[in-house]
Amino acid sequence: MASKAAQHQRSRGLPGFIPGASDPDGSLHASPSCPGSQVWQPNLPPPGSLPPGLEYLSQLDLIIIHQQVELLGMILGTETSNKYEIKNGLGQRIYFAVEESICFNRTFCSTLRSCTLKVTDNSGREVITVNRPLRCNSCWCPCYLQELEIQAPPGTIVAYIAQKWDPFLPKFTIQNANKEDILKIVGPCATCGCFGDVDFEVKTINEKLTIGKISKYWSGFVNNVFTNADNFGIHVPADLDVTIKAAMIGACFLFDFMFFEHSLAGL
Repeated sequence: MASKAAQHQRSRGLPGFIPGASDPDGSLHASPSCPGSQVWQPNLPPPGSLPPGLEYLSQLDLIIIHQQVELLGMILGTETSNKYEIKNGLGQRIYFAVEESICFNRTFCSTLRSCTLKVTDNSGREVITVNRPLRCNSCWCPCYLQELEIQAPPGTIVAYIAQKWDPFLPKFTIQNANKEDILKIVGPCATCGCFGDVDFEVKTINEKLTIGKISKYWSGFVNNVFTNADNFGIHVPADLDVTIKAAMIGACFLFDFMFFEHSLAGL
């Protein structure tokens, strides 16, 4: 079932649009001693050539992010700390992300809350830290908009996600450590995702060329209405810089908070 689900996720990609194949060099495989294993064993780049822990991203053109269902939040109608599984295109987990925030912020600031998301690999080593400050989120307030800081490894800033004011569309820029714009992310006018996927296109700065997309997958009426568990897919060129891929993982977290986070308390 897991294999079929992963194949279904890959089928949402755009053939001919996203460079690369699912396994161009045979680098993705399960452990021979355990055919059903979900442990990823890539052919990693030379040690030291990439930020520690991000070598797992170097060969991926599809990253799947699955938010875990919070039963306590469903029952009580309260906000709990978010948790996410981050997987490759075969459905094998490569990272696990946990939100760190205080109850006061989750209760009274809700989806605008400040928080830190710590991303660990399968050995428990923290490889990415995403810091989100308390900021505004309104098309009528063009100042102090949403921003994320991405560190990889923790303590070393590699990128930022910055919201840009636009009266019609959700727009963001991916910035390097010096806050220089590298890419843009442009979302749809309506992000409700009623009975379909919601795509945020990743574009060049002049918005003339689309190089990838971040998709919030439609997961059915029951899941979308009665839980806050969301599923995202990041479609990018396999040779895209791993720090930019890490920034796009952070962007998924931000989009989840801004556009898709809800609970029974809000119904």
